[in-house]
Amino acid sequence: MKKFLHLCSLLVTLSFAGPALAVTDGDLDGENHPYVGLMFAHDGVNGWRCSGTLISPTVFVTAGHCTDGAIFATVYFDADVDAVLNGGSPWVGGVNGVPYLSPDYLSAAFFVNDLGVVELNDPVALTEYAELVAVAGVLDAMNTRRGNKHDRLFTAVGYGLQRINPVFIENAWVRMVATPHLIQINTPGFTGDFSLLLSNNHSTGGTCFGDSGGPNFIGDSNVIGGVTSFGINGNCAGTGGVYRLDRAHDLAWLATFLD
Repeated sequence: MKKFLHLCSLLVTLSFAGPALAVTDGDLDGENHPYVGLMFAHDGVNGWRCSGTLISPTVFVTAGHCTDGAIFATVYFDADVDAVLNGGSPWVGGVNGVPYLSPDYLSAAFFVNDLGVVELNDPVALTEYAELVAVAGVLDAMNTRRGNKHDRLFTAVGYGLQRINPVFIENAWVRMVATPHLIQINTPGFTGDFSLLLSNNHSTGGTCFGDSGGPNFIGDSNVIGGVTSFGINGNCAGTGGVYRLDRAHDLAWLATFLD
């Protein structure tokens, strides 16, 4: 059985800032996705960071393993959080919020229902927010799109490591973007109907530690197909795992925060 590694970053072990080159192997996002933010969470003892997306002025969608055990969270929506913090505390200056965990989440198998929310204490005013899919199960159609890779593209956005290998970590807190394509979906015993695998290589870019919870938009839209969830090796190479957000029970739970 493959080992699934969740892609959040513990602040105590992975806070080595450096020059930004990629998400991995991506590009600086700038202000193209201002509704994608960097979340710092804390459980009273340890702190960690993840990415996520605003779907309303106060509802920030992320991965479940990013809010699991968290008692508070602070979110930044700056393209370059390193520059904003300038060596200061990540708990000062962002937008504070209350973390929530999907009622279906299980820590032992986090990737099966990997969904969380931070409800912000103060609204973030933007001209546009990310959107959820309009129809449950919409990603199933991609399973038959074998001929045209363009129809299987996603846009991954996040603040995770730009590069990691046994001797080097590149870890600037900046918003990055990549365009991976679908590798695998609806495979019994592996991705099942709860997740999908996207490419992660020098050509398409991909996701890594700290990108957890960040959006994987369908094509070049602002519709969230899923949140970055897991990797299958410590170098973030080969493929990236995404928890699907087109399931009826997840959409129903998220709707309770939008009422």
